[in-house]
Amino acid sequence: MVNENKKTHCEICNGEDISVIYQGPIRDGAFGSTIEKSQIYKCNTCGISKVDENDSFEQKNYESSVYREEMGQGLSIDDFFNNADPIQIHHLDVFWPFSFRNKIVADVGCGAGSFIDHISGLASEVIAIEPTKMYHDSLFDRGYKVFSYANEAKTKFNNGVDIIVSFQVIEHVESPVEFLKEIYSLLKKGGKLIIATPNHDDILMKLLPESFPSFFYRRAHRWYFDEDSLSYCLQQSGFKNVDVKYKHTFGISNTLAWLRDKKPQGYIKLQGINPSADVLWKSYLEASKQADTLFVMAEK
Repeated sequence: MVNENKKTHCEICNGEDISVIYQGPIRDGAFGSTIEKSQIYKCNTCGISKVDENDSFEQKNYESSVYREEMGQGLSIDDFFNNADPIQIHHLDVFWPFSFRNKIVADVGCGAGSFIDHISGLASEVIAIEPTKMYHDSLFDRGYKVFSYANEAKTKFNNGVDIIVSFQVIEHVESPVEFLKEIYSLLKKGGKLIIATPNHDDILMKLLPESFPSFFYRRAHRWYFDEDSLSYCLQQSGFKNVDVKYKHTFGISNTLAWLRDKKPQGYIKLQGINPSADVLWKSYLEASKQADTLFVMAEK
């Protein structure tokens, strides 16, 4: 719904220069499911953007199966792995996986644990932090120490974790700075955080300003980050040595499908597309900071 009362200040930096940058339909789950009209606010001081509070998912939805149901992702552990495994390989491609060797590693928002399964043979200890209760039994059965939230893990691992990863989570939380502060308290001095989130400067936001925003913006994502706004949140939370990388998930077929059909193609390749075209397209988007995903590494 459209909030007639204009947002007056930013919850992150308390700035008062707030603009409505989008007004229209946003996703209400899987592709094709929308709410008719919402709006996105942007703070012109720190650069962060946020969906209208009236249209945000309630945080309790992430503790139950509601979120997965509304996203059309299926509810079984196998459903999660089928969706997540290709993306985890993509995550491992961003940084040297052997940096996890003999380290205590926590994954905040790990889902059913697809990523930590990939690194469990390298890390000395792996901590699973996930609010969705239906995944807990599976994580326990596979030998992980499981907590619902980072704050709960502090009782045992305060200042004790070498590396924390959190992929596609920060955009969902009520307060990005408080979320990052909780993570900060778990890390050892010199510990590393690796975080990923959708890039607000995705190329398709520029190529298709009339159709792509209604797909990109969604109720489940409260917050939208570019490099500057995410770096600001990290610095406000105490992190230093912030290093930003861009990574593009999908190939040129997905971009061409959006231009032709105004809908996603995902990993499906269009006939006749040479693999080298994918490499060149992804390299261009990553170098020009227009890739679909922001990866940020920071240090305590």
